[in-house]
Amino acid sequence: MTTSAAGYTAGEKDILHASLDRHRDAVLWKLDGLDEEQLRRPMTPTGTTLLGLVKHLASVEYGWFVETFGREPEPFWFDPYESEDMTVSPDETTEQIIAFYGRARAAADRTITELPLDAPGRPTWRDHTVSLRWTLVHMIEETARHAGHMDILRELIDGTTGDYRPVVEAGKG
Repeated sequence: MTTSAAGYTAGEKDILHASLDRHRDAVLWKLDGLDEEQLRRPMTPTGTTLLGLVKHLASVEYGWFVETFGREPEPFWFDPYESEDMTVSPDETTEQIIAFYGRARAAADRTITELPLDAPGRPTWRDHTVSLRWTLVHMIEETARHAGHMDILRELIDGTTGDYRPVVEAGKG
């Protein structure tokens, strides 16, 4: 989803959803044009990788939007509570992680579309109830935070910066 002119005057839910999608799209853009080694290269002392951040964001989308609101997430092949969502093993493919993120987004979007902003949810790992509105704001923050991390990692890898794909004008480059 991209923000259109109507998106600037849409209702609260549509604006929040468009904001989340803008950051989600930036996350995927950070992967464009990189090879396997670059996507998996640990760029911090703790081992943070671009692909690991995408895997993490997929697992938290499932957790906050799906599990919290009583829906069934797909079974994970890793344990997110042991930080396995931040790492990518040699047997996990880029395509697998990107597809996982796509499915998480789609499942989250169904929850966002089907429930009102004041719908209550209860994360199993927390001691309180949250609203869909709170969850949307939280996930905008979470996704923007990690998109920022990815921006820094990408700049360190090949110098690419920014939060939007460059728009190529017709007839140019």
